[in-house]
Amino acid sequence: MNEHTNAQAADAQAADAQATQPEYTPTGALVTDIPTLEVRDLHKAYHGNEVLKGVEFKVRQGQVKAVLGPSGSGKSTMLRLMALLEPADKGEILLEGKRIGVNAAGRALPEAQLAVQRRDVGMVFQKFNLFPHLTAAKNVALALTAVQKVGRAEALERAHTMLGRVGLSDRADHHPSQLSGGQQQRVAIARALVLNPKVMLFDEPTSALDPELVGEVLEVMEQLANDGMTMIVVTHEVRFARRAADEVTLFDGGVIVEQAPPEQFFDDPQHERTKKFLSHVH
Repeated sequence: MNEHTNAQAADAQAADAQATQPEYTPTGALVTDIPTLEVRDLHKAYHGNEVLKGVEFKVRQGQVKAVLGPSGSGKSTMLRLMALLEPADKGEILLEGKRIGVNAAGRALPEAQLAVQRRDVGMVFQKFNLFPHLTAAKNVALALTAVQKVGRAEALERAHTMLGRVGLSDRADHHPSQLSGGQQQRVAIARALVLNPKVMLFDEPTSALDPELVGEVLEVMEQLANDGMTMIVVTHEVRFARRAADEVTLFDGGVIVEQAPPEQFFDDPQHERTKKFLSHVH
């Protein structure tokens, strides 16, 4: 009887241990219960044109979500709202479970407070938006001196380290006009990374590049994914989405049509709109 009871207890203990094992994404990053970034019932309209129609979206720590969809579907608008660059008309944006962008009464925060919250959400745009009169290192360091009030010497040291991370150690003292488009975009990525954000948002980061320069930027982004960076990537690069994403989302008409792991999304889509979209991009 005692042996049977002990065996039952051991089995129960093993089951409990298995149930409490941490969950990891396919890239090896730990998954937590609370999403790193989440939007709930997000709405946005411009001049009466409803661009976002109640979007629900979340990304967990270490996950990479690729967002596909036709132009004008609302993808970039969603990113801009997540980055607190524009206010939502309705809905909530939460960072690690805490509502951001508004106060307890739901009113938009003043710009100074928004600027503080934006530090945790890195954003990389289609255009590089580098200061032409500053070197690559100084463009990256400016994010630290202007936003976090880091001293100039320390900021430059951290900027050089971050440029090394994106493969530009030998271009730190070059001005943007001396860099290729791919190199400029990698500087822009380093500028966002140097603030140590909790999540990185990419809005078509390769769309402004010549085709032969796309690969070097995607390689950096894939390395970030492998390192466990939480990322939301709006892109037309299907190969990147298949290789690097944990989940792929189709956005169309201001709503999410379908989202699934890449192997299901690309090889066995469930929605007719997804099948039609993929027939064109393939």
